[in-house]
Amino acid sequence: MSFLFFFLRLYINQNRMTLPPGKYTPEEVAWFRHIFDTYYESIRSFAYFKTGNLDFADDIVQETFLKIWSMRGSIREETVKALLYTIAGNIIKNHYKHLKVEYSFQKENSMESPSESADAEVRMSELNAQLQQALAEIPPGSREVFLMNRIEGLSYAEIAERLNLSVKAIEKRMSEALRVLRERFKYKI
Repeated sequence: MSFLFFFLRLYINQNRMTLPPGKYTPEEVAWFRHIFDTYYESIRSFAYFKTGNLDFADDIVQETFLKIWSMRGSIREETVKALLYTIAGNIIKNHYKHLKVEYSFQKENSMESPSESADAEVRMSELNAQLQQALAEIPPGSREVFLMNRIEGLSYAEIAERLNLSVKAIEKRMSEALRVLRERFKYKI
């Protein structure tokens, strides 16, 4: 992202747009200013709602408008709004994909770290056995709902649809699963 900032030197600060000194046609500048003024807040809100981080949302908006500026000669007026949202969405997706790769790399490296205590593997094995035993104690219907929610990341509505049950039935099964685990581990889950 920084090479774009250096290359184009387009700065967007607090809903203001400034271009570096250069040879731009008045039409280019007017077009960009119109696009920026029209869509800045909505793209920023979109990025904020997707990420929950205002600083990161501002970075996304900057990168989005940088890409629009660099593509200014080939953009049709009727597609600019969709293009802005698509670019912002792709930036967000790419960011989270990158974080996932970083996390996987860190996880692999931390597991291979020689600084781990000698009994960490034994403790992990014991914890895994306790977890497997606790899961076995959960009634089958509740266990299925618990695993679909916590492992697959499905919402109650998605689970209800898959199992052809009501959302209330799913909530009841999840409550039962959590009750069993709380009793087993003496910890609020």
